[in-house]
Amino acid sequence: MEAGRVSALVVAVDGPSGSGKSSVSREVARRLGLAYLDTGAMYRAATWWCVHTGVPLADQDAVAQAVRDLPLDQGVDPDAPHVVVGGTDVGEAIRTTEISAAVSAVATNLAVRDELRRRQRVAIAVEAAASSFSEGRGIVAEGRDITTVVAPDADVRILLTASEEARLARRARDVHGSDDDAAVEATRDQVLRRDADDSTVVQFHVAADGVVTVDSSDLDFEQTVAAVLQVVAEVSGTRA
Repeated sequence: MEAGRVSALVVAVDGPSGSGKSSVSREVARRLGLAYLDTGAMYRAATWWCVHTGVPLADQDAVAQAVRDLPLDQGVDPDAPHVVVGGTDVGEAIRTTEISAAVSAVATNLAVRDELRRRQRVAIAVEAAASSFSEGRGIVAEGRDITTVVAPDADVRILLTASEEARLARRARDVHGSDDDAAVEATRDQVLRRDADDSTVVQFHVAADGVVTVDSSDLDFEQTVAAVLQVVAEVSGTRA
């Protein structure tokens, strides 16, 4: 961070499933010494909580109330971001196929989105304080509608995207350890259906005004991190 900077830096990263926004945002936060907020983990934690407590996902009012009561403790340390619900570490549980298949039912609930957006704004605001994890340096927040609804006034707003082929291959490697034809096909429904469901309540395929697009289709992980850091440097004047 440049000498003399007095305000916390907020970097917002949006994009479709498989674009790499979580892993890239986490690494960008680590290199810049910022906090890291994975908002997608919030929706997954909310889904786990509803499933765990037996709330019918089709009952939108019951789901909304369960999420308002959600006892969530989510860390913002990019080196060790924890997700704890009601005292249970759900970091691995929320990444299971069961939760991945169910999360859209929760994430498309507008009352749920209102509550989790409120919590996301609080988490971002907290990092402006010297007593916060980042000691007031700021935060990288990533996920659906971060650049347009949650933090439209962020210092840097990025839409991280990639071709459908590249996104499916990446998710297949993450989930199945391979991007062969069988692995890609096994992942296709999860990725494309989630994007289709979420696109009914939020726009994340096209950059809004003031949002910089980074296309990682032909970039590896390190190149994508470098591209995002370059945008942060150019837009905010902050040195990576």
